[in-house]
Amino acid sequence: MARSRSRDSGMNYWPGFVDALSTLLLSIIFLLTVFMVAQFFLSQEVAGKDTALARLNAQISRLSELLSLEQTGKSSLEDEVSQLRASLSAAEGERDRLRGVAEGSQSAAQNADAGKAAVGKLSSQLDLEKEATARAVAQITMLNQQITALRRQIAALEQALGTSEQKEKDAQIHLADLGQRLNVALAQRVQELSRYRSDFFGKLREILGNRPDIRIVGDRFVFQSEVFFDSGAAVLRPEGRAELDKLAAALAELEKQIPSDINWVLRVDGHTDTRQLSGNSAFKSNWELSAGRAISVVQYLISKGISPQRLVAAGFGEFQPIDPGTTDEAFSRNRRIELKLTEK
Repeated sequence: MARSRSRDSGMNYWPGFVDALSTLLLSIIFLLTVFMVAQFFLSQEVAGKDTALARLNAQISRLSELLSLEQTGKSSLEDEVSQLRASLSAAEGERDRLRGVAEGSQSAAQNADAGKAAVGKLSSQLDLEKEATARAVAQITMLNQQITALRRQIAALEQALGTSEQKEKDAQIHLADLGQRLNVALAQRVQELSRYRSDFFGKLREILGNRPDIRIVGDRFVFQSEVFFDSGAAVLRPEGRAELDKLAAALAELEKQIPSDINWVLRVDGHTDTRQLSGNSAFKSNWELSAGRAISVVQYLISKGISPQRLVAAGFGEFQPIDPGTTDEAFSRNRRIELKLTEK
């Protein structure tokens, strides 16, 4: 037992490094959670934009179909106009020919009269062809106007589509920048809190001295329960209050040094061994006993001027042992009060 106490009183820095890495890992997990929440809201916004883009693309498809139909109709009308013009040219040629025949055959009156009748008939046909051609040209003009309007609508839709895509790219860039800034801010907060925790534990070790029943394990300051409480009780002993007075003084000085924008707390954890309580105990279980002891420590620190917003009490019962053995020494090591300076 003397050799075990000698080993316990040594400074074991390796668990501190392991707990520091664990703290950093938890911070990264928190950052990833924030990033995933931001990514979720951005995905919702992008999904809405994708729906709007799908509607715009569908409208463009419909307009393209209408434009294709209009162009087909225009081609048909242009063919019809060409045919009408060809017929008109043929009719005019026939008319001119008949007129020549009529002028050259003045001696044959009956033939001349028949030629004039044919010329009149051809002139009527020519007038009808001209009217049909005018109607076709009017229809072509109207179709050209409709095609121009459709092209303007397609250009406006393409511009809206490009604007939406640019907004999506800007949002992704903003999200990436936000994640990077959160990483930097979180790393700075972790470094600052680690520095203040090291200073606090150093001052606390200097104040309390090198006692075997008080030791540092990783990022926690561990007190054996016997320092503060009698067996099965949660009422502070006078000797325990004296040690807490030293702790309160160091904590009050630390509270003045840490910047207000760092949201820190001192967590007081109560632990017991696995043995059951006697029937005379005021507590029904080790869990209630561990919580009661943690609350007693917190209440005493509050009475010494420590802000309640900077204190947290937690009871773990016998479910977080640091020594799995069943010897009296193992039970003694597991009965403890742990102090941990951490973020909320």
